[in-house]
Amino acid sequence: MGLKNYNLYSAQNYVDDILSVNVSSLSKAITLIESTSEKHQKIAQEIIQLCLPHSGNSIRIGITGVPGVGKSTFIEAFGKFLTASKLRVAVLSIDPSSKIGKGSILGDKTRMPDLSTDPNAFIRPTPSGDSLGGVSSKTRETILICEAARFDVIIIETVGVGQNEIAVHAMVDFFLLLSLAGAGDELQGIKKGIIEMADAFVINKDDGDNKIRVQIAKADLERALHLFPEKDTDFYPKVFTCSAINNKGIKEIWDEIKLFETNSKSSGTWDKKRAAQNEVWFTESIKNNLLLLLQNNKAIQLAFNSYKTKIQSNLISPIIAANELIEQFLQQLKKQ
Repeated sequence: MGLKNYNLYSAQNYVDDILSVNVSSLSKAITLIESTSEKHQKIAQEIIQLCLPHSGNSIRIGITGVPGVGKSTFIEAFGKFLTASKLRVAVLSIDPSSKIGKGSILGDKTRMPDLSTDPNAFIRPTPSGDSLGGVSSKTRETILICEAARFDVIIIETVGVGQNEIAVHAMVDFFLLLSLAGAGDELQGIKKGIIEMADAFVINKDDGDNKIRVQIAKADLERALHLFPEKDTDFYPKVFTCSAINNKGIKEIWDEIKLFETNSKSSGTWDKKRAAQNEVWFTESIKNNLLLLLQNNKAIQLAFNSYKTKIQSNLISPIIAANELIEQFLQQLKKQ
């Protein structure tokens, strides 16, 4: 069953397979969701709507950190710990896309060799494309259908600490920030806003000659956290140390996530946060769909190219050009 023959396989067929934990159909459904084809998007939206009643029962964990911090190594150790505990784990790893060649490496399966062959794990590497925040534009939809496929834990591995990493925070229950010791200032290169959003901090590579540096870094980070404003919850972020290659500290991190879940659900903040995230998803979908409408309108595309030439020559400001282009689009809609 290829995507070219998507019409031979109905949305209900996909969903029936997904609910039966058919990983092959799950992968193909995600490919449909990621497709920019109008026909593929039609069936993809049907799949999402049918999966909706079966979603929402997982713990969604966002994991980020500077490049080289060992995100993939940590996720493999963490994922193997969870599957050994009889939990099913889906890892949505976002690879950065090249702005020049438009391609991406998609190498997370090779960086997680043990987890990728685990029958209770599912790894889906996805290019970030033009999306900001280190996540794919279709990550939310993918989370939803993975939950319908009965995955207990959904892990989102982001591209890395960047300007708009807030995007991943708006789609997960627990936000984990990995850092390193012995690399100078432990907070250097990490945006203040990301630190404020984190629900826990993990200093990785607590092994070998690095142990003393890790403990110093832990103490420094704990002191630094007291300078940040308090969160709107009663749950204060803690700093953990771990050695992903030695499976050290993994259980303690999972215990903290479970404690966070218990406290959040009892206080009502869990459901409130997810409801707020759905609102963000709604507004972002409106923006994305409007942009697609503009991009798929031939007359508007001609006008867009004309305005682009004028902007490059400083003949018109980008703001005025955008307003005029939108006005042209609105006039087209009135005539229809």
